[in-house]
Amino acid sequence: MPPEKSYHMTPEQFRQYGRAVVDWIADYYERIETLPVLSQVEPGQVRQGLPAAAPAAGESFDAILQDMNKVILPGVTHWQSPNFFAYFPANASGPSILGDLLSSALGVQGMLWATSPACTELESQVLDWLVTMLGLPQEFLSTGSGGGVIQDTASSASLCAMLAARERATNYRSNRRGCDGKLVAYTSNQAHSSIEKAAMVAGIGMDNLRLIEVDERFAMQPKALARQIQQDRQSGLIPFFVSATVGTTSSNALDPLPAIGAISRENGLWFHVDAAMSGTAALCPEFRYIQDGIERADSYTFNPHKWMFTNFDCNCFYVADRKALIDTLSILPEYLRNQATESGAVFDYRDWHIPLGRRFRSLKLWFVIRHYGVEGLQYHVRRHIEIAQQFAQWVKQDERFEIVAPAPLNLVCFRHRGGDESNQLLMDRLNRSGDLYLTHTRLNERFTLRFCVGQTHTGLRHVQNAWRRIQEEAGKL
Repeated sequence: MPPEKSYHMTPEQFRQYGRAVVDWIADYYERIETLPVLSQVEPGQVRQGLPAAAPAAGESFDAILQDMNKVILPGVTHWQSPNFFAYFPANASGPSILGDLLSSALGVQGMLWATSPACTELESQVLDWLVTMLGLPQEFLSTGSGGGVIQDTASSASLCAMLAARERATNYRSNRRGCDGKLVAYTSNQAHSSIEKAAMVAGIGMDNLRLIEVDERFAMQPKALARQIQQDRQSGLIPFFVSATVGTTSSNALDPLPAIGAISRENGLWFHVDAAMSGTAALCPEFRYIQDGIERADSYTFNPHKWMFTNFDCNCFYVADRKALIDTLSILPEYLRNQATESGAVFDYRDWHIPLGRRFRSLKLWFVIRHYGVEGLQYHVRRHIEIAQQFAQWVKQDERFEIVAPAPLNLVCFRHRGGDESNQLLMDRLNRSGDLYLTHTRLNERFTLRFCVGQTHTGLRHVQNAWRRIQEEAGKL
């Protein structure tokens, strides 16, 4: 018989090319400030640089890396640039990248404890660490009746919370018979769109999601929430779920958790708290006021992949009563039965979220926490907030601009006094320049610029340069 052929990369080739990739990444981070933050390509330009058909024969690794530079990099918006001030960040760090590399190398599918005990047990322990690190309620510890799980995004976490709330409200009948159209959920009109999508996916329907008015600080009004719940009950509907936000996407508004939590308890509603971006600030004791009242929460979520230097995707989702979540999502076909599961002594995280399969995400989070330590994480969070507050002061001192919303943490919402068109033009000119990247929102129906300081390597000089460029372009309006 002829010798068996192999197209696989050998261990020696992997060492060689692996070093080349690590060098490429290190070089990229060294020169990232020289690249335009927002990609400057036209629609279709990247595809035009790619062959119409896949290669019949394998190509050299050098050729692949060359095309990374020539074809791919021009089409990348550089989220890891220290001049990225748009949206909320999706930041990364060296230890996170290396932890993710090891996760990819192990290739674990951690759906069950039995399919890799380390995947499950490391995750449980790291999420318990974070309960203490963030000052969260003890009910969220896995050693009690609750616990945490890593999801992909806060969108998935909020959906799981709504599903568990739905089942609890219907005594677990909705999974079998479907929703009867009477369940009603609540959130503020400033909440993330993922809550609306959760209502769609969970079968609640967007018409049965009440968007509650906000106050002058863009935070939910508890009295308006209570009134709406009463009206719905009088109409024969069944209120079942409230989502509050700690740091809304548009303005970083902080919903009043104590009052909302009390209303939820009084009415028997599931109380979910979405702190996707701002939850990381609670690493610092002086900022934990943002989560006052969280002890009444049935579930809580925040994203280390936004502001805790852990690359996308990594969301932490906590429940005070894990049984409610597991009973909502658990299905046990014969092919997944095993002795460890039957014993009841382990967690099978497949029962804590939508997908069956799951990656070893806790490795990168573990690497980050161990590399920085609590002190290191606190230092960088405090520094980002300090710099953002300095930026807010510069805006206030320039009579051409105004602050549009309170800036409690690291997001500053501001606008040029010239009106919506001037602000749109200002943002477009800045983004086209490649020097920085801003995005916008609408607050009180006014076009508003958002400036978020949260990228891993953003320092004072980057914000100083950004403010100088903003002032220069404003002078041309």
